[in-house]
Amino acid sequence: MGDVVSTHLDEGRRQHIAEKTGKVLGEFCQCYKEQYGVALFNSVRYEIEGNGGPQAQLLHRKVPLEDHVIYSGNLFQYIEENKKWRNRFCVVPHNYGLVLYENKLAYERDLPPRLQVNSAGYKILTSVDQYLELVNSSLPGVTPKSGHSPILKCPTDFPLILWHPYSRHYYFCVMTGKEQEKWRAVFQDCVRHCNNGISEDSKVEAPAFTDAVRMYRQAKEQYGTWDMLCGNETQVLSNLVMEELLPELRTTIGPRLKGKAQERQRTWIQISDAVYRMVYEQTKAQYDAVMAKCEQERPQMESTIRTDMDQIITSKEHLASKIRAFVLPKAEICVRNHVQPYISSILEALMTPTSQGFAEVREVFFKEVTDMNMNIVNEGGLEKLVEYMEKLSHLAFHPVKMQSCYEKMDQLKLEGLQQRFDVSSTSVFKQRAQIHMRQQMDDAVYTFETLLHQELGKLQGKDDLCKSIQRILERVLKKYDYDSSTVRKKFFREALLQITIPFLLKKLAPTCKGELAKFQELIFEDFASFILVENTYEEVVLQSVMKDIMQAVKEAAVQRKHNLYRDSMVMHNSDPNLHLLGEGIPIDWGEEYSGQPEAEPEADKRRRAKQVVSVIQDDEGVLPYEVGAEALLQPGSPEPREPEEPNPGVVPSSSDGVEEIREVLAKESLGDGVKAEERLTNGTDATRERGATEEAVAGSVPGDGPCQGPASEGHGVHGATAASPVPAAEVPSGPGVTRAAPASPMPASPVPGADVPSGASVHHAAPASPKPRADVPSEAKVPCATPASPAPGAETPSPPAGTACHQPSDKETGEEVAPAGGECSPPQPMGTTESGEGVQTEF
Repeated sequence: MGDVVSTHLDEGRRQHIAEKTGKVLGEFCQCYKEQYGVALFNSVRYEIEGNGGPQAQLLHRKVPLEDHVIYSGNLFQYIEENKKWRNRFCVVPHNYGLVLYENKLAYERDLPPRLQVNSAGYKILTSVDQYLELVNSSLPGVTPKSGHSPILKCPTDFPLILWHPYSRHYYFCVMTGKEQEKWRAVFQDCVRHCNNGISEDSKVEAPAFTDAVRMYRQAKEQYGTWDMLCGNETQVLSNLVMEELLPELRTTIGPRLKGKAQERQRTWIQISDAVYRMVYEQTKAQYDAVMAKCEQERPQMESTIRTDMDQIITSKEHLASKIRAFVLPKAEICVRNHVQPYISSILEALMTPTSQGFAEVREVFFKEVTDMNMNIVNEGGLEKLVEYMEKLSHLAFHPVKMQSCYEKMDQLKLEGLQQRFDVSSTSVFKQRAQIHMRQQMDDAVYTFETLLHQELGKLQGKDDLCKSIQRILERVLKKYDYDSSTVRKKFFREALLQITIPFLLKKLAPTCKGELAKFQELIFEDFASFILVENTYEEVVLQSVMKDIMQAVKEAAVQRKHNLYRDSMVMHNSDPNLHLLGEGIPIDWGEEYSGQPEAEPEADKRRRAKQVVSVIQDDEGVLPYEVGAEALLQPGSPEPREPEEPNPGVVPSSSDGVEEIREVLAKESLGDGVKAEERLTNGTDATRERGATEEAVAGSVPGDGPCQGPASEGHGVHGATAASPVPAAEVPSGPGVTRAAPASPMPASPVPGADVPSGASVHHAAPASPKPRADVPSEAKVPCATPASPAPGAETPSPPAGTACHQPSDKETGEEVAPAGGECSPPQPMGTTESGEGVQTEF
């Protein structure tokens, strides 16, 4: 934790923090126990009465990302302990946690990671100025003077900073703007997913928890939306405690911080993180105990509910009638004067960006399938279909391709209305709509691939395949239009209620809330666990405004301005057998049609893990910003040397390691006569060989023979997409083969993530299908390349010129060799790391 932090968090203050945390959790747990009984009753009643909404037309995938990796690649991480930037290999698995390894070899060997980050509650910043503004506001009165060095220096112009109001911050940077945009999209997807950490599959625990949080905050007169209702239950409760605890600590500890402004800011961030960890551990233990107790009591409570359901409903309706007679006249006046005039304005502000986002989802899905069909017309064959379907099946989880859909919600503004209705931020509504977009995209894709899989056995040749794809696409789009209309109308109603109900409760509190206690005597003691006066009061208030909200959404659907279906438009059993197909075994296109063996060693399986986002990653070459990595391997010695320990008596030239990295970048750009277009950057194509002469010299190491890359040995290329159009093994290598450097380091795609190389032309016959939009990225566009051309995003197996060819593969020698592109120190036990672990949340 550090001596400075320990000084400010002595035993007395730790005890105070524990007591304060226990007090807040005690009050919350009482609310949770009360809400648990109500949620259990509502769940059982819903199960019995079964008054559900319209049936969805699209299928829903149960396990969308099993055995897949969202993204992986190298980036810089700033290590606060030694104030140095270090290259790290970052993997984003299917659970959307950020996992950082020492290098790629450590990941492939399944060594423990350096760091695991649950990004719930974080903000992604791409500017140091944005970060400094937030840091300066976190500790009022402490602002560095102009001209002084800031709290953070970045060696490149492309930082990626994860900022949290309570927990530790994480600092990354990359080499290019395209990399920054891709990583930013990936990080934002991680935050979006982790913020939605409370499982909606839980019909009792989830509503009980969210209602308990709302009741607790309303008891403190905190109405309206709350930005920190994000993450799993323990994280939300930790945020709830920190919201009350941190201002108190800032007042007591802030004036005692010493040193320059930057040092005080850095110390305060460390103190806040240390307190957050303490609160988190205590919260997890206490909440788990309450959960266990409620689960233990659940069978008896559920038995009582099922036995006395009619009596409980009668008792609740009697209570509601009494509260309605008292509250409804006041509530209707408040709705008529303060809410009704603004409902249409709020709805219009919500509908425009949301409908544009869902329309973009439809457009991206249409373009991806159409492009796939175009390529099949030219290339043909079931094998190509399998490659494209493996990519298409995870389109919804491709952060870069979905970015054009998500960014439509950035237009959401509630200016004026936001202050009137005490809406602290629109981020809650933005993220909710984006999650709906991703779900609808995945449902459409899953329905398409299920229907296509069913048709494959009946097709006769390529022409039938293309016609069938087009027919199924039109069929799925009709289903998507209906489902997206249903989802959007539900989202609009929920958002309007989420904005207006807290406002009404706050307005009515002075005249109504104090009188609610007298209604408690109307509840039978046996049913007191399932009927609460406060909840019934809120239901009455909701009824007072629900009619106006339903009418506003209905009128919007009649206008058809945003492509909403009317409520009378109901599709009943349009495909009676479709949902039966969705209950079958999940389709694995690669395993079912590629003819690959079923059994695969665990190490190879991990190395060849399918990735949702295509990665143009270099395995063999040395990244320009991997400081001194190439010097760790000596010619003729496959074993990596231990890096020399720095002399403690020598003062480093830069405390942040910025100058050191900049020097290396400058040397890389000028040294060895390498052309600028041949230099490697993280996220660009592997460097081609510069001639047979250099390769012959590099291959003269005794016992090695010609250099063989991992692709030629069957290792697979981790950076390449699992379904690359041209296998890497088909690329010839060996002496005498010369490859020209690519015309540009990145594919000339309109959006990062597209796989069409800039130097390649796409030979397609002009199809009769509508012309897809050019601004939507697509990985389905594949050039009809000759076998000698490398696959888009894959690496050529021959080594880059200038790198030593002394690294025999582990298949040849039986030894495990670190790739030159990573840090080459031998794997060490990860018990001690350069950076302290973040809050280790189970993903």
